Amino acid sequence: MVTRIAGGALLFAVGTGLVVGVCRSLRRELRQTRAVAQAAQRVLLRPLPSRLGGLSVAGTQLPALPGAVVGGDLYEAVATPYGVRVIIGDVRGHGLAALGAVAAVLGSFREAAYEEPGLGGLLRRLDRALQRYVGERTRDEGAGHPASGSPPAEEFVTVLLLDIHHNGDVLVLNCGHPWPYRIGAAAEPLAAGEPLPPLGAFPLPDTLPVRRCDRLLPGEALFLHTDGAGEARDAAGRFFPLEEVLGRIARRAPRTPAAVIEDVRAALLAHTGGRLADDVSFVVVRDDRVPAERVLVPARTGEPGPHRTRPAPSSR
Repeated sequence: MVTRIAGGALLFAVGTGLVVGVCRSLRRELRQTRAVAQAAQRVLLRPLPSRLGGLSVAGTQLPALPGAVVGGDLYEAVATPYGVRVIIGDVRGHGLAALGAVAAVLGSFREAAYEEPGLGGLLRRLDRALQRYVGERTRDEGAGHPASGSPPAEEFVTVLLLDIHHNGDVLVLNCGHPWPYRIGAAAEPLAAGEPLPPLGAFPLPDTLPVRRCDRLLPGEALFLHTDGAGEARDAAGRFFPLEEVLGRIARRAPRTPAAVIEDVRAALLAHTGGRLADDVSFVVVRDDRVPAERVLVPARTGEPGPHRTRPAPSSR
């Protein structure tokens, strides 16, 4: 009897040690995996510069998967010879499975944004990069092989491209992405016609509809977002009132891009109880030019008399 008890205790101790060892190993592997994911996130979605060519900029991503540090959304902003260029997009799916398409599109944007004079050429470069990635993934997975029975790999990416010129002109090219909001005295959607289908869903048409939106005035901001924000619901199934939240922000004192994002983020998490069904990303770009003032200057006649007015020089 004593021998059996001693043997059972020994087995229990050995089993407990093995379980503890396995748990420690799993925790160590989890920490390593999270470290790799965080490094990948920093490379792919690197922090946006706070200022670009007279604009204040901020961006953030909220992954849908609890505890995740990566998602299927993408964004970037760069100052180029053609103006400040901004991209925001959403890859079909989220988490690690979407990282390949995110890397392909962002990598192409970061190179082509400096080389392509127009948004149409830039979008075609992004499309070719996505097609190359899909082709490589198809080969790697052996998709389409008679023995595999798997369909070819498919990736769809919604993309919104913006060119913001030094005078505030905004050019836009949209592939299936939510339109941005302009935040000034109020908040209003900045829509410019029907968007193209998501990138990768169909071949691009011969003519791409690059559109000029209303000019962004000094002090105004653009709020860009992925559809995870507009489609977020509360426990009762009600959609997140994004435009209403932005309207409240517009009626308050001017907010920095980072403060606008934090206000919307807090409202979104409060609405959903912290449970997101999809990745959500926000980018805010504010025009920091000093509004033109009318300054009295002498008329160039060499004699006293009437004065004329001219705009004060811009801070840019």
